[in-house]
Amino acid sequence: MVPLSLLDLAPVAEGYSVADSLVMSRRMAIAAEENDYLRFWLAEHHGMAGVASSATSVVLSHLGAATSTIRLGSGGVMLPNHSPLVIAEQFGTLAELYPDRIDLGLGRAPGTDMQTARALRRNMNASVDNYPEDVLELQRLLDSGDNGVISVPGLGTKVPLWMLGSSLYSAQVAAEFGLPYSFASHFAPDQLIQALTLYRRNFKPSEQSDKPHTMAGVMAVVADTDEEAKYLFTSAQQQFLNLRRNRNVPFPKPVDSMGSIWSPSEKNMVEHMLQYAVVGSKSSVAFQLSRFVDITKVDELIVSMPIHNPEERLKSLRLMAGVRDSIA
Repeated sequence: MVPLSLLDLAPVAEGYSVADSLVMSRRMAIAAEENDYLRFWLAEHHGMAGVASSATSVVLSHLGAATSTIRLGSGGVMLPNHSPLVIAEQFGTLAELYPDRIDLGLGRAPGTDMQTARALRRNMNASVDNYPEDVLELQRLLDSGDNGVISVPGLGTKVPLWMLGSSLYSAQVAAEFGLPYSFASHFAPDQLIQALTLYRRNFKPSEQSDKPHTMAGVMAVVADTDEEAKYLFTSAQQQFLNLRRNRNVPFPKPVDSMGSIWSPSEKNMVEHMLQYAVVGSKSSVAFQLSRFVDITKVDELIVSMPIHNPEERLKSLRLMAGVRDSIA
């Protein structure tokens, strides 16, 4: 089986506080390390009632202090929201605190709505247009400096960069710069195979990577039975429905049936977006995951676990480790 990592959004679940969610992320990181997950990544989102990982580097330091071996990183930092120097300093600091354990995954989207994006005090049009140049500037700052500007901390740490995305554009940038590439198929499935093919075909070796290296994201809900897992998964289905309806609310509790909650068109939309989710018992998820790896030929998998109850989320993490080991 390919290496398995965990993507966490520090979800703020209905009935829980932000403080609770950050404590839970710590517990998840510790459990991921105990169960031999390769990486534990956090994603930058802003202004979302159900996500507490907006200050990504701060939360990563919180997790680094609680763990000792698992790699920690961003999946990802939305670079247009920041100057490359600030990110170099933040992740350079993490690299000095937790040597050889930090990854820096980069995204191009704002990770929020446009009003909140403007509140981040960046010219979004210019930032997005300059994205490739910002990536190279950040890489130089983490190496030997950039045109006389040095990042302290950051200088010489050479924190590994990953390119993240859900489009052909991100695949092209990753291939051109010779960087590993992670596709967000857990919420944007449409261009998965095309993007991976484009990336592999056009990859140019670099100092960081001499050959293409791919990762793909999947949502995973593993429980004792298929029925229980499908019940727990209704939280994720409601979350995506709320996004479509512009309802900014905490991560919802599961429900017995989605039938009275969504319309037929909404059901089709959500099921299409979540088509690569693996949901079920260990045996069911093992089959689904093996099929996904066969189709994509990815080098790594990163899973998110959209489960409302903290103890059920931890249980899913441990069961998924058993799935990985059973099909290795």
